[in-house]
Amino acid sequence: MIRVFCAGKTACEQYPEDSSTWVMPRDAVWIDLVKPTREEDAAVEKALGLSIPTREEMAELEASSRVYRENGAIYATADIITHGDDELPGIEPVTFMVTDGPLLTIRYVDPKPFTLMVEKLEREPQLCATGTDIFLHLMETVIDRVSDILSGTVGRVEGIAGHVFSGGKTVGFEKLITKLGRAQMTNARIEQSLAGLTRIFAFVGVDERMNKGDGRAHLRSLSRDAESLSAHNHAVAASINFQLSAALGLINIEQSSIIKIFSVAAVAFLPPTLIASIYGMNFHSMPELSQPWGYPVAVGAMVVSALLPLAWFKKKGWL
Repeated sequence: MIRVFCAGKTACEQYPEDSSTWVMPRDAVWIDLVKPTREEDAAVEKALGLSIPTREEMAELEASSRVYRENGAIYATADIITHGDDELPGIEPVTFMVTDGPLLTIRYVDPKPFTLMVEKLEREPQLCATGTDIFLHLMETVIDRVSDILSGTVGRVEGIAGHVFSGGKTVGFEKLITKLGRAQMTNARIEQSLAGLTRIFAFVGVDERMNKGDGRAHLRSLSRDAESLSAHNHAVAASINFQLSAALGLINIEQSSIIKIFSVAAVAFLPPTLIASIYGMNFHSMPELSQPWGYPVAVGAMVVSALLPLAWFKKKGWL
């Protein structure tokens, strides 16, 4: 689908998949390709005189394939986080093409920053001045969304920390470790997104189109925000690793305590077992077997032999 936003208008024009007769409006400032078909790609390429990267090309990880110039246009592919409110968000590439005319975006997902940007344009139509302005405001929305996702991750990690260091037993630690693993994956995806955005800001910062008006100051502000969020994200990653190590350490302590209890029980019941084994022998010449006091004495000896090791362990502080 082709969505076109025109200067000063609050609504966009949407075109269906049949775009054989599509003509770009003269006052277009943002062309948004959402899951474009080959016909839509061809129509936009013809209108702008630029080649549009395929989905496979957008997914390439080489820096040279992510940010470059071609025919006067800047091609920048960023990893945008999707489903940011979920416990394990996704991440998908989105390409931004900054031209002398409208901004062109190519995406195969519907991340929330695009929805927020459309709502922002409806409230402030004056933002639709140029394609460069749209690019900067859209990047600002992306950064704000990453900040919200990072805040949610911080909240979940702090909640996990409360369970890890609650002082209780290690019941349910399997679920906590699973949650920590998901938080780590979210943290890694946030870092991947921020690293790509920082690279884009550095690349487009030398372009003359960014020097007009407040563009350079806006771009510098975005770069500082991305660097600040990245530093915060590193701190969250350190916290996650610490909590994971602490959880594993507490599990080991709990397991060691269980093994200690079994070891103490085995030692405590060893003397009574020895006594019972002796009197369980079938020899005729065992005088205690014929005495009326033989049974209570044997039982008493087994009880005393079990209590003495327990008292010794208690005195040593092993229990």
